[in-house]
Amino acid sequence: MTRRTFRLTRAGLAVGTAGAAVLLVATPAAAEGPTPAPAEATLTKAGTSFLTAAAVHIDQPVRVSAATGEYLYWSFPAQAGQTSSIAATVTLADAAARSGASTWTIDVFDGLRRRQPCTAGMQSPVGSATDRQVRAGCALRQVRAWAEPWSADPLPGTYYVRLSVTDLPEQDLGLPVQVELRVSVDISDDTSPEGGRLEAPLTPTVRQGAVLTSATGDTDPADATGQVSEQSWWDSVAGWFSDWLPGLTSRWFWTVAGGVLAAVGGVVGFGLTRRPRRRAGPAAAS
Repeated sequence: MTRRTFRLTRAGLAVGTAGAAVLLVATPAAAEGPTPAPAEATLTKAGTSFLTAAAVHIDQPVRVSAATGEYLYWSFPAQAGQTSSIAATVTLADAAARSGASTWTIDVFDGLRRRQPCTAGMQSPVGSATDRQVRAGCALRQVRAWAEPWSADPLPGTYYVRLSVTDLPEQDLGLPVQVELRVSVDISDDTSPEGGRLEAPLTPTVRQGAVLTSATGDTDPADATGQVSEQSWWDSVAGWFSDWLPGLTSRWFWTVAGGVLAAVGGVVGFGLTRRPRRRAGPAAAS
């Protein structure tokens, strides 16, 4: 066997070994088939609290078997500019097994556990004793890109859906139900609330500037009659002191004036109420 033949044989063995390894790795994957996308797979579970809420994707079908009286929780993401809508269908037990009407409620909370109001949809539908299905829905407000800390406006993040029965006969607790749920969104490029825009500050500045009396910007504190109309003498004095001592407001002037008046009143009151001293007369001296 020549050296060239040996090299060709070794290359062929290497290629064959690599091909066999590829076939061994690819065979199980081909047997299992392609993994379905999260939006196509049906979710068959739900949580019982905020911490155990089942994550659901947008437009992903949900089908869960549960018992009447259970709290069912799901979570879904929401981005700025999206308007989320949740639709739920509850298939009740047979009418023969039920003894009265039931009220089902769907609630939506943001990441801070704040309940978000519904702008559309039947949030708390009532199923009569003969109804087979109950449909509930909730459309949220558009998610904003920013908001004040004290407001309850929807912000980007994780949202929670809770489905529960709020009113039914006690003997109907525990009956089997079938729940179907779907979360859909409408995307908009406008992330401002109702297309609004802040034109001016909501609160004025603490230290105001000079008052303009005309469109040209000339400042004239007195009008033609010689009376101060735009700015009083007290504002002028207060402005002078505030320039001298930053942070000095009218509260300081009233405090000082009150202290002076209290001191004067104390001195006058002491002078009026004290007893005069007795002076020794000629008889006492002798």
